[in-house]
Amino acid sequence: MNKTEKKIIEIIDKIRPFLISDGGNIEYVKFENGIVYVKMIGHCSNCPMLDVTLKDSIEMALTSEIPEVIEVRNINE
Repeated sequence: MNKTEKKIIEIIDKIRPFLISDGGNIEYVKFENGIVYVKMIGHCSNCPMLDVTLKDSIEMALTSEIPEVIEVRNINE
């Protein structure tokens, strides 16, 4: 795991309690070509606000602190 991935996980870990409080969670999958892949689980996985949470909260937090990150995508597996 490289330095960028460690920073991504640190930021995700700060966001996680808010997701858990709503019955959901987030799992880091990988970082590739500037894109962070995550898996939203629990209530977050089928929440109608998923895209808003992903783009306005998680992506904004990551892109504002880590210049290498350009996008966050949810993997629905």
